[in-house]
Amino acid sequence: MNTKTLSPARHLQPDKIASSTAPCELPPARVALSDYVVAEEGYCLAVRALADKETYNEVECTDGSFRCIRKGDVLVGVLGERQALKGYSGRVPRTIHTGDTLNVLNLGGIIGRCTSHLPELGEALPVEVLGAVLSENEDRRCHARIQDHAVEPAYTLADSAPLVVVSGTAMDTGKTSAACQIIEGLTEGRGLDVAAAKLTGAALQRDVRGMREHGASACATFTDAGIVASTNKKMGPHAKGLIEHLNAGDPDLIVLEMGDGFIGYYGVDELLRDKELQRFTRAHVVTATDLAGAWAADETFHERYRSSITVMTGPITDNAVGRQYIQNELGVPAVNALQDGETLTDIVAETLDEEAGLRSPRRTTLRPLQMVADK
Repeated sequence: MNTKTLSPARHLQPDKIASSTAPCELPPARVALSDYVVAEEGYCLAVRALADKETYNEVECTDGSFRCIRKGDVLVGVLGERQALKGYSGRVPRTIHTGDTLNVLNLGGIIGRCTSHLPELGEALPVEVLGAVLSENEDRRCHARIQDHAVEPAYTLADSAPLVVVSGTAMDTGKTSAACQIIEGLTEGRGLDVAAAKLTGAALQRDVRGMREHGASACATFTDAGIVASTNKKMGPHAKGLIEHLNAGDPDLIVLEMGDGFIGYYGVDELLRDKELQRFTRAHVVTATDLAGAWAADETFHERYRSSITVMTGPITDNAVGRQYIQNELGVPAVNALQDGETLTDIVAETLDEEAGLRSPRRTTLRPLQMVADK
């Protein structure tokens, strides 16, 4: 935490407080500002929108609503980086001063300097830095940052409820839809207590809100571990900390979504290769958009992760062509999560029954997930 002596605070009323700031629980009516800005990930920042934008012009607020950002709006977000294949990429500058121009990098309100944009989205929204947001307690003021409210990392995972891991070949391949269908099917259809988490990605609460709405008894996201975006970080301890946190509620199982693709910068590959996480993983659900991605996923899981894919879903399964290829050529079950969520859940449930004995309430002693031989 920054300990620099702070000048007398200014106050303003923000128009929007982004969901990325949620761990700080900032007051909606008035926030205190300092001219001294700490240019590091996780610090809350007040900015003013310098333009109107026709595309990618919304922010998810702390109440879960998505609201359009208009020129002149005062937004409170969080400093962070992003490296999105289908969105904006950016970083935190080495120094930041009031009056500087930065950009809104994602719908969750990550603030940074855009270094690359997707042409179809246009230039990233420019914003003027108004100041660092302060956390005001009865006896002191300090810079507000999400790390000060974070779940502690865990450097080993000795025990866990069975894990169902949902990963994909890229972002926007239907991972959250699949996770939500599985959660709903296992809670409503089988009466299980299911916890859920999103372990990688860029700050946005929409996905975990959806998991909770579909029946998850407890939810967590990497933001709860003090991570704005999981790019270029060692995510193992943070992921295990979140899993340990969810295990405190003694769920029957935990559904884990890996944001972005397993090939990329967000740390998915690290988590899928982690031996401790592999030990408790009972099902792998993989989403893909095309045949090449499905084939590459199958090869990657066999050769790199030494594990089998339980079921494949996503846009590749929208019609019979993709499903037939996956099932006939790869030997992997293929089900469309949106068209046949019940079958998707049945496949996952059967694997859980075989691997962890979940026909009985609560978890039993777990045995390692059976690995497949080299192809």
